[in-house]
Amino acid sequence: MGGPRVAQRVALPILLAALCGGAGAADKLSDLQARFDSETNGVHKAKMLQKLGDAEFAEADRAEKSGDYTTVDLIMEKYRDNVRAASEAIEKGNPDGERHPSGYKQLEMHVQKGLRQIDELLLIAPPEFKPPLQLVRNDLLSLDDKLLRSLFPRRRENKPPAPATAPTTPADPEVHP
Repeated sequence: MGGPRVAQRVALPILLAALCGGAGAADKLSDLQARFDSETNGVHKAKMLQKLGDAEFAEADRAEKSGDYTTVDLIMEKYRDNVRAASEAIEKGNPDGERHPSGYKQLEMHVQKGLRQIDELLLIAPPEFKPPLQLVRNDLLSLDDKLLRSLFPRRRENKPPAPATAPTTPADPEVHP
């Protein structure tokens, strides 16, 4: 019925709980993930992503400190998938981000936070774990650009490039002795 997506939604929180050892944090994460997955309103989904994303970042930090970069990769890939789901839900429910920016703004700001998190992880991750993180970073950059275009669609369309002009300096007053 639901296929691989349902299995993925069920398996990831269980996998996170088993791999991370922090049972309380994993329970909170799986609860937030379940609530996020069941939410149908795009704006609410974007606002829920803030809490879920922060919990995912905390779990990724714990996994990174223990040297478990496979779990870090899984968590950040799930974060990317959650951002994509929230973005699609917002666009479906409210395609005009310029007139109704609620949800778009929250999601875009959190994607920026996610990009900073990925950049930090890319600096410290062993070379063999960098390619999946780089793919996640590229996907987040694309999603961020899409959100910005939704929020500011007319900025690029109507404005011609500004002409390059030399800065004018005021004339030096003549000094008379």
